[in-house]
Amino acid sequence: MQVDTVYRRLRELIVAGEYPPGERLTETAVGETLAVSRTPVREALRRLESDGLVHGVGRGMVVTVLTPDRLGHAYAVRAALETLTAELAADRQRTGRIAPIALSDLERDARRLEDVTAAGDLDQAIELNRRFHRGIAELACNPIALEILDRLWDQIIVSTRASLAPPERPETVASEHQDLLRAIVQGDRTLAGQIAGDHARAAKATLE
Repeated sequence: MQVDTVYRRLRELIVAGEYPPGERLTETAVGETLAVSRTPVREALRRLESDGLVHGVGRGMVVTVLTPDRLGHAYAVRAALETLTAELAADRQRTGRIAPIALSDLERDARRLEDVTAAGDLDQAIELNRRFHRGIAELACNPIALEILDRLWDQIIVSTRASLAPPERPETVASEHQDLLRAIVQGDRTLAGQIAGDHARAAKATLE
């Protein structure tokens, strides 16, 4: 149980940028920070290594940063998976298998994302943007796609957080989110998939 707690907390700290890419993590130092022994830290680091968030260097671990090539590959997979999850969500909506409250929650998240982006709150914008896209993946009810997307999002955020800035065209991003939601609500799988894929590819283009 303690290993799970340490794993979740350490993962949160890495994704939040408290441990930036390239930082060395030792069992002793992390244990002192989290007030736990070295054993659960060791096991948590092994799990994080399998997640691609850290990698071994000598006798310690270092927070991983994706190379430009690997980042491009990660975005390509994200685009493909988010195309799939948007299509599946639209299919389930068309056949009446999505509760209206679930779509209302997504609409609320999209509105909040617009507000915090306009206010320049980058950290919360990153969190809400991820929650919005994860919400669509949850509507798809494909647990394998959701699991892989979670890992991809972690890796992408860790590798790009330092270079991120508020979107230059927040209105465009907000419009794409609304268009994606509308396509899902209408049960249009082709349009939903196209918008989701294009949106992910456009996000990658902003980093180039």
